[in-house]
Amino acid sequence: MKGYLVLSTGEIFEGEWVGSNEEVYGEVVFFTGMTGYQEVITDPSFKGQIVVFTYPLIGNYGINDIDNESKEPQVSGVIMSECSQSGFHYESTTSFGQCLTEKNTPMLVGIDTRAVVKRIRELGDMGAIMTTDLSEVDFTTKKPIGTRNLVDEVSTKTIETFGSGDLHVILVDFGYKASMVTALVEMGCKVTIVPYNTDYETVKSFSPDGILFSNGPGNPKQLVNQLVEIKKIAESYPSLGICLGHQLLALAFGGETEKLRFGHRGANQPVQDLMTNQVYMTSQNHSYVVTDESIAETGFSIRYKNINDGSVEGMVHNSLPITSVQFHPEAHPGPSDSHAIFTHFIQEMSSKRREKVYA
Repeated sequence: MKGYLVLSTGEIFEGEWVGSNEEVYGEVVFFTGMTGYQEVITDPSFKGQIVVFTYPLIGNYGINDIDNESKEPQVSGVIMSECSQSGFHYESTTSFGQCLTEKNTPMLVGIDTRAVVKRIRELGDMGAIMTTDLSEVDFTTKKPIGTRNLVDEVSTKTIETFGSGDLHVILVDFGYKASMVTALVEMGCKVTIVPYNTDYETVKSFSPDGILFSNGPGNPKQLVNQLVEIKKIAESYPSLGICLGHQLLALAFGGETEKLRFGHRGANQPVQDLMTNQVYMTSQNHSYVVTDESIAETGFSIRYKNINDGSVEGMVHNSLPITSVQFHPEAHPGPSDSHAIFTHFIQEMSSKRREKVYA
């Protein structure tokens, strides 16, 4: 049947509707990667968003059992130019369309994705409705993404442990990707995942070697009530913040964040290490960034910058073993150029443990 993407500006794009015909509302954003659609739709950072895939053909290698970043699709809906009906890959177990249909996540196919992306680039990420009935569209009843605590919707409610390595990492879950846990376990860590609102005393009870503040969806300022605990935890253990975790560390130490016009979402974002001048191609998915001028009084120094727009891509603390990056060193999907971020984190945890032993 016919379906429509209606932007908050009133513009309408028509395509073929696939899946449950219930209306959905979300923030419409675009992803520029040629591959990685399975990781994208299951990444909790996309919670509440309608994703426009800029690559013209999506689904050609199907869906497998190993690349999910969470148990269920997290996106509100998907917009594509063309969707492959079959998955041509030896690990494929189902098609992309069938996967989303079974999970009641609607798709619009045959949309002029170039035109949609042009509007987003001109006007910024915005609210949008996917529907089969234009007469029912009403934006006044919708709550903007930036005002929702999306983290509470995706964070774990229980405590789980993975791996049995020598170094114990507490992962504070703001909407973590499974590939982060996999990367740390493969590097010899035991990883305990705790809810986003876990306090310092609870973290301390685990006697961890380090803390990973994970990625996650939404506006970091929706979590201002957690900033005191985040700072206390980070000051006590070697810490790594990724994506939303990076933004929250900046806020906790007195920095500021702001929303980009249309965010960074793709697998080829160029980032420069200001210390070595090395350039990484990175995987990213975010709307908000730490503002450059706000870092001066936080105790952090800027370590990484985006080559395209000069935005802050990472920080290091001047006296504490804290590193934060806006990009994803676990690289799912995307290149693994920046995987050494995890190596550095492990080295800092090991160094801190040796200090305790010889103290």
